[in-house]
Amino acid sequence: MLSKKIQIAIILTAIAGLGGCATSSDIEDLREELRNDVTQANETAQSASANADAAKKEAAEAKAIAKEAKVSADEANSKIDNMFKKSMYK
Repeated sequence: MLSKKIQIAIILTAIAGLGGCATSSDIEDLREELRNDVTQANETAQSASANADAAKKEAAEAKAIAKEAKVSADEANSKIDNMFKKSMYK
């Protein structure tokens, strides 16, 4: 009786083991797929980093232009104020 239960357990274990095992070619295929995914993720990250660097450069240029525009506007406002004050004295 005990030996029959052991035989059934061995048979069930063998069936489960054969059905659930991956072959070495399956594992290699998964490794290659993983390598491809990692490579693609790295390329995407590098592209995003390059885009961020370009955006940072453009923002710095825009900031410099805005500062120049502010200086020009301040100078123009100062000239207008002086002209207005001179016209008030006449």
